[in-house]
Parts: sequence; C-alpha cells; structure tokens
Amino acid sequence: MALISEGRFIEDAWRRLADEEALPKAGKVIVSLPRLQHALEVLAPDAALGVIVPNVTDPSALIDALPRLGLISISFPAFSDGRGFSLARLLRRAGFKGELRASGRLVADQYSHAVGCGFDTIEIPDDLAERQDEEQWRAALNVYTMSYQRGYSGRGSILEARRSAARS
Repeated sequence: MALISEGRFIEDAWRRLADEEALPKAGKVIVSLPRLQHALEVLAPDAALGVIVPNVTDPSALIDALPRLGLISISFPAFSDGRGFSLARLLRRAGFKGELRASGRLVADQYSHAVGCGFDTIEIPDDLAERQDEEQWRAALNVYTMSYQRGYSGRGSILEARRSAARS
C-alpha cells in the first residue's frame, strides 16, 4: 500500500495487525474495530494505538476511545462510496485530533475533498499508485483554493471570503 501525506508518497510508521497476531509491547499498531476494546485494556495508556473501521461505523462506537487513539483509518471499499467522508467530518467534530487516514481505492481527484473533510493521509493500493503518481496527487491537492463547505484544510470557504469582502 502507498501512503500519501501533503501530496507526497511517504513511509508508513504504523503497522496493521491481523486479528490473529499478538499485540506487541511497543511500536505503532493498527487493530480492527472488533479488537479495539481488547487492545485498549492490554496496551499501556501511552501506547501508539490506531484502529481501522468500515466507512459505515457509527461514530459513537469510537467516542470513548478517541483520547487514546493516535490514528483512525476509515476503509473506502470503492472510490464511488463517499460515506467515509461523512464519518471523517463527524469524528473531527467529536474532537478527534490524531491522524485520520482514508484507506482504499480513492483517486487523486478526491484528495482535496478528503483533506477538507479532515483526512491527514490517504492509503491506496500499489496498483493505483502506479497509475496515479505523486505528481498527480500533489497537483490534485492544490486544485481548489476555496470550497463551498467549511473544512479542516485551513483554506477558507467561499462564504467566508464573501463576508470578508463585504466588510472591507
């Protein structure tokens, strides 16, 4: 899998564990949602813990764990299934401050929107990374300077720009 952050392909510092793998004593690990409660109980409070969740997950299932999580990876089963974008916004509104990762078959055209919804990183399969190289992802990130929605990208919204211009 290729990991994209700020328009660049980067090395992944996190390790995704299979459900049958033992929890390590150290290192950044990602567990499945069914395994999350056990990991919270077993790992030290300062352990680097992440969880991968389906894009249909109810955010309330994660609320109690948010302070302990360093990463939430939301699965996108297909580029045409946008429910993960809504889940990302809800998790940010709930106060999640860690890394939010979109994982699946997303395309570069969705990158700017993903960042606006609160995602920090995008994880795509290697075959997709071969077809859409780093240059495409970097270009897609800067395609829009503003959007209609307020987002988490720090780029203001069109409404905010209009209000600012009206006050001037």
